[in-house]
Amino acid sequence: MAHERTLAILKPDCVRKDLIGEVLRRIQEAGFSVCALKMVNMTKAEAEGFYAVHEGKPFFDELTDFMSSGPCVPVVLEKDNAIADFRELIGATNPEEADDGTIRSDFADSIGENIVHGSDSVENGLKEAGYFFPEHEIVANKA
Repeated sequence: MAHERTLAILKPDCVRKDLIGEVLRRIQEAGFSVCALKMVNMTKAEAEGFYAVHEGKPFFDELTDFMSSGPCVPVVLEKDNAIADFRELIGATNPEEADDGTIRSDFADSIGENIVHGSDSVENGLKEAGYFFPEHEIVANKA
């Protein structure tokens, strides 16, 4: 297992529901190191840039409208096997299909408002972290 970086985004519904602390607690308890964190208000254009890979898909406008609807919290996380472990921790995109005890199963209302984003590959983890944080802002928290 390689040490990997993933980007989590605590989405606007997470912030609105005052779940930032609870979600971060679960993430840290699962062994992830928080290496960078901030709260941002993405513009529609910034959300479109971040989710450009989904441009042209039927949910693109709804997704980018939602992600620019209020503050969110991008968080750079590191851990061995971070990508797969984080996706397991948060559960399936659709909370109806998410395993019991996962973050989305416990807190998400819908496939569109599903509390948290997680990178889907090692390459995207690095690229997505760089969208919000220059490398000098990412701190090596633990070995």
